[in-house]
Amino acid sequence: MFSLSRLTSRLQRWARQLKRDVMTLWCCARHPDTPWWLRGLLVCVVAYALSPIDLIPDFIPVLGYLDDLLLLPLGIWLAICLMPPAILSECRAQALDWENTPRPNSRAGAAAVVLIWVLAASALAYWLSEA
Repeated sequence: MFSLSRLTSRLQRWARQLKRDVMTLWCCARHPDTPWWLRGLLVCVVAYALSPIDLIPDFIPVLGYLDDLLLLPLGIWLAICLMPPAILSECRAQALDWENTPRPNSRAGAAAVVLIWVLAASALAYWLSEA
């Protein structure tokens, strides 16, 4: 029987695991014992995972989501399989520590970002009204 809440729960678990794996690969790329050729692959996979630009744009029906659903997990899987086990376990522990560490938040920083966006929108509105 189809359950939307169970599907949502599975997708959330998958997304958390994907995020953890990307963080693990980032730690592996920075590890001094990682081979240079593997480091290049790791940098490419992590950069693609974090990049807002996709190989296949999402507005293309069906094909647009294939890179998110197939290419990225396949790249992560390949990088994890090629990684030496000792380095991988050490970096997984680092990624887990990073995930469980509380992040500092700054209301002043958030206010500064909002202020910059408001000023930019105001400047753009002024510029457009003058044209």
